[in-house]
This record gives sequence, structure tokens and C-alpha cells, in this order.
Amino acid sequence: MAAHEIEIILNRQLADCLSIPVFITDIVGNLIFYNEPAENILGTSFQDTGEMKVEEWSTVFKPLDENGNPLPPEGLPLVKTLESQRPHHRVFWIESLKGNPEKISVTSYPIIGRAGRFLGAVAIFWDSKES
Repeated sequence: MAAHEIEIILNRQLADCLSIPVFITDIVGNLIFYNEPAENILGTSFQDTGEMKVEEWSTVFKPLDENGNPLPPEGLPLVKTLESQRPHHRVFWIESLKGNPEKISVTSYPIIGRAGRFLGAVAIFWDSKES
């Protein structure tokens, strides 16, 4: 793992212990980690993809609105959190790398360091088939 602020490292350690999928990004939106439960929905492991720029991860998993139309990156909760440094939530579809459609609920929040500095963002998400 590259050198990151302690708050990023602690969020990554927490994500490793959770049974729900988690994405972690830096301040410009580079995906710096996703946990094993996220691998099940996304269809690939973090070890296989590694870190990704926002332009890549926001489209590679093919986010779709309720009508099956592509959802632009700026419509994603995590991207909104990166822009506003505030929490966001949305339910939408993605097409996994295995081609499987998945309806997910996503809640994102900013990572603010102890000095009050914005350090990145976290998105937690889960299968939303029951919604």
C-alpha cells in the first residue's frame, strides 16, 4: 500500500473487517482500495485491478439508471462526495465485469483528517434487489 494518511489507513483496516462492500478513494477520486465483499458484486478482485483513476472505475463497472441508461460519473454518490465533501446516497444498477446486472444502494461519506483536511471518500454499498 502506498503511503497514505492515517485516516485512510484506518478506513482501509475497517473495510477489511466489514461484511459489506466498501470503496475508498483519495481526494481526486483515484480508487485506492475496495474490500473482498465488493469483489463479489464487482466481479473482480482489487488485487487484479489495483488502484484506478475515477474516469476508469466510474465507467468500468457500468453504472446504469433505473431505465438502463448509462449513469455519468457526476451522478454517482462517491463522485458527488468528492466534489462536495458531504455524504450522498443513491440506488442504481451496475453491470459487473462478469456482465451481471446488480441493483445496489450506495452511501458515500468524506474522510476528514484530524486537522480538518479533506483526505478522500468512502462508499459503502450493498445488493438492493429487495428495494
